[in-house]
Amino acid sequence: MQIGRRRVAAWLSLGWFIATGAAAEEIGPIKADRIVIAKAERRLYLMLRKKVIRTYPIRLGPNPVGPKIFEGDGRTPEGQYVIDERKPDSEYFRSLRISYPNAENLARAAKHGTPAGDNIRIHGTPRESGHFLGDWTDGCIAVSNEAMQEIWDAVDLGTPVEIRP
Repeated sequence: MQIGRRRVAAWLSLGWFIATGAAAEEIGPIKADRIVIAKAERRLYLMLRKKVIRTYPIRLGPNPVGPKIFEGDGRTPEGQYVIDERKPDSEYFRSLRISYPNAENLARAAKHGTPAGDNIRIHGTPRESGHFLGDWTDGCIAVSNEAMQEIWDAVDLGTPVEIRP
């Protein structure tokens, strides 16, 4: 019985995958090494080695222009942060907390004699409504639930987040 060259090559390749442990399930999903949020564009970008690997439309608060100054101003912060908490059972479909406020944010709020606020998150839609139209958050970054699941799977604690105007 004669074995074709392609069949031999396929068996050799399979042997290499088995020997090296390079099975597909071990590779896993792509992980982002950075999140960039462009408020004016209403886009969230998952980045890997300075390249965009995924992009999603976002919704912000009712007063999205400019950096967050104080609690309740309806703005989303701007600056450099990290993901510092993953919450699977949020009142929204999953949520990732952003490390706001930082020292600069606290100083800005203090100048106005007000608290800076906190608990700024990237999250899906409210569990009871699932709506995604217009800017409706209190300063968070909202995405569709499908997008939130992809972001959730691609982002680890400590992932840098840059929020641009």
